[in-house]
Amino acid sequence: MALIAYDKTDAAAFEATRHLSGDALGAWRAAITRYLDPRPGMRLLDLGCGTGSWSQAFRAWWPATGVLAVEPSAAMRERAPFQPVLAGHAADIPAADASVDAVWLSTVIHHVPDLPAAAREIRRVLKPGGPVLIRSAFPGRHDGLTLCRFWPEAITALNDSYPAVATVEEAFATAGFTTAGFEPVAQVSAPSLEHAATHLRREAHTLLQLISDDAYARGVRRLSAAARTTTGPQIDVLDLLVLR
Repeated sequence: MALIAYDKTDAAAFEATRHLSGDALGAWRAAITRYLDPRPGMRLLDLGCGTGSWSQAFRAWWPATGVLAVEPSAAMRERAPFQPVLAGHAADIPAADASVDAVWLSTVIHHVPDLPAAAREIRRVLKPGGPVLIRSAFPGRHDGLTLCRFWPEAITALNDSYPAVATVEEAFATAGFTTAGFEPVAQVSAPSLEHAATHLRREAHTLLQLISDDAYARGVRRLSAAARTTTGPQIDVLDLLVLR
């Protein structure tokens, strides 16, 4: 099972607050295209697509590329403006053998309960040589995460509940994958801390759901205080792990 249920409340919060702006998307487009050369007729799998914001971005960037969006949560699928979104998960992908050219997993790898099984299934649907692009926060690499700055308890949740880079690499190695790249990517998550504080929805963030109510309330107070005196955009740094 995923770390959180992703019911209708979670899905609504995710849709309302977790879609990135053009600046943030641009940073990720640059990173992705260092490992992926989009071409007409290519098929990209957005695995665990949530409410479909990345699928929308891929379709806008590369109109001649097919996007297969797959999401296990019915509430997320119902909220997705991108259509169609198919039911499925990392160990049961609704796609034929060797039918996709690349696989994208954005902030989803920590929800996969059986990484070796997922690696085998991704190997099945992926064409030989195609990349698996994993966007995530990883244990021990929290310095660039705003959530961990204001909610230090989230660091413990990250370290205890999310797979380490080495854990993901070892699991995918069982299906013949090797690491092709690993890099941090800085993104503009919000135009300001004030905007982030005003629009914060706990249900949209796995790490905030994994901490206690008291810890969450203390972090809200820290964020609100910082928002009154801090200018400039909110920058977060997540990692891109690429396997082939």
